[in-house]
Amino acid sequence: MSWMTLLGELGLGLLLGWLGGIFGIGGGLMAIPALVGLFAMEQALAQGTALVMIAPNVLLGFWRYRQRNPIDIRSACLLGSCSIVSTYVLARVAANLDMHTMHLMFAAFLLALSVYMAWGLRPRALSVEAAPRITLSKAWFPVLGLVSGVFSGLFTVGGGLVVAPALIKWFGVQKQTMAQGLALATVTPGAVVALATYAQAGKVDWAVGLPLAAGGMLSMTLGVALAHRLPERLLRALFCVLMGITGLVMLIKP
Repeated sequence: MSWMTLLGELGLGLLLGWLGGIFGIGGGLMAIPALVGLFAMEQALAQGTALVMIAPNVLLGFWRYRQRNPIDIRSACLLGSCSIVSTYVLARVAANLDMHTMHLMFAAFLLALSVYMAWGLRPRALSVEAAPRITLSKAWFPVLGLVSGVFSGLFTVGGGLVVAPALIKWFGVQKQTMAQGLALATVTPGAVVALATYAQAGKVDWAVGLPLAAGGMLSMTLGVALAHRLPERLLRALFCVLMGITGLVMLIKP
């Protein structure tokens, strides 16, 4: 590996880690299309390689979010432990799926997520969100963890993107940054399990993944700090745009 290649991978890791800090786990998802587009990797290999960066970075991200938010460790452990089961099962399935099918599924997932978040940003939706409502108890956390694991197994840490809006809409979590911190806790153990599963299937390029991980860990803290300075509605809108553009690019250029 040349020094220029190594520096390029570190630089990409820096960018993705920064984005991951801002959007919770957005940087991890962005790593997959980056690996597909820049390194010409097939979808499963890109997802497995991205997990090399994602696994340590989501743990660091959770720690940084918890330093700034009163995140309940028991709730985090409950969500994370329940997600492991479905993550393992779906990661085994995903590692052996047809690559073109996986690519299209991932693009569709990003687009659907973007549309859902954009719908929630309507003024009427925000006024309804701010109104008092019945919230679910933490007894439903195991279900949320299992659902999260399904998306994490298929799309690396995609489950965290389901957890954050669910916590705000159904479980009474008030702050976007707190929801993102809990989402990171949910996907952390699953990311380790998924990485082991993809590695066992031979779907990990460690030579690319390790420099990405190093770069991401250097910039994650800066992203978390910026996330806590941005208005919550702007944070959601930026993430919505980021996912939408990425999904469209992957759909147009399979």
